[in-house]
Amino acid sequence: MSKLDILRRAKEVLKIEARGIDALGARLDDSFLRAVELLYECRGKVVITGMGKSGIISRKIAATLASTGTPSFFLHAGEGIHGDLGMVMRGDVIVAVSNSGETEEILKLLPHIKFNGLKLIVMTGKLDSTLAKAGDVVLDVGVREEACPLGLAPTASTTAALAMGDALAVVLLEKKEFREQDFALRHPGGILGRKLILKVKDLMKMGDEIPLVREETSMKEALFEITSKRLGVTGVVDGEGRLVGVITDGDLRRGLEKKGDIFDLKAAELMTRGPKAIAAEMLAAEAVAVMEQFPITSLFIVDQQSKKPIGVIHLHDIIKAGVV
Repeated sequence: MSKLDILRRAKEVLKIEARGIDALGARLDDSFLRAVELLYECRGKVVITGMGKSGIISRKIAATLASTGTPSFFLHAGEGIHGDLGMVMRGDVIVAVSNSGETEEILKLLPHIKFNGLKLIVMTGKLDSTLAKAGDVVLDVGVREEACPLGLAPTASTTAALAMGDALAVVLLEKKEFREQDFALRHPGGILGRKLILKVKDLMKMGDEIPLVREETSMKEALFEITSKRLGVTGVVDGEGRLVGVITDGDLRRGLEKKGDIFDLKAAELMTRGPKAIAAEMLAAEAVAVMEQFPITSLFIVDQQSKKPIGVIHLHDIIKAGVV
């Protein structure tokens, strides 16, 4: 095949699969509405089952449902008839995916499904199949042609089934008023999860790690505190331990430019008063926004009642945690 032939064939494949998905929209009817209601009202779990390529699609549909607020898992139909049906309980809803509707392993699950009174949603391309006739709801995911020129490898049909699963998941997501925060709780390892879950208190340095000096502390000691804690800053507290100022690398440079020898000065004489401080319950992502606004790289965390510092957070800590 020439380069032009390769590109031409690839475009044909995409067009065939796009047509298969597009045709689904015209066929959406009351069956889809009933499927949504069954899944929405499910008080157990949604069990997606399939075999072969349909099994792979079923696994993805189950994962999408689970991550968007609908408890779900994938049941391998072949393993199901050899003991894994023990995972299925009364109150669950079964979604069976089979393009032919005659997949032997899935058909062998039907007696168990019916005996336990489980609702069955069928996604198939053959509405007159054995599986379709057994379903409480049947979703037509048939396609006119496969992209495979031999008509053997499931291509457009599996794409259509996947798209129908996504349609169900997204509608359920909105019907359940699933929020960004809910998604984050199910994805603590992802960037969104870290942004919406990690709080300042989870990342801040505490105790002896906090660089702090008193107002009357000499600048020589203050400089040692800044360098030893390696944050480029120290907080300054008054006699009652309340945060009243900060001294940064920038304050040191400006002090040297204006006053020359700064080592005989007290911390209060060089500090920046009214420092920006945040609460421990603030999201780490919000702390980044404060740093960008002012611009600074460290923030002290203070007790909201006593105004005493209880922690400090540096931009590097937030970056290391993967929040930004």
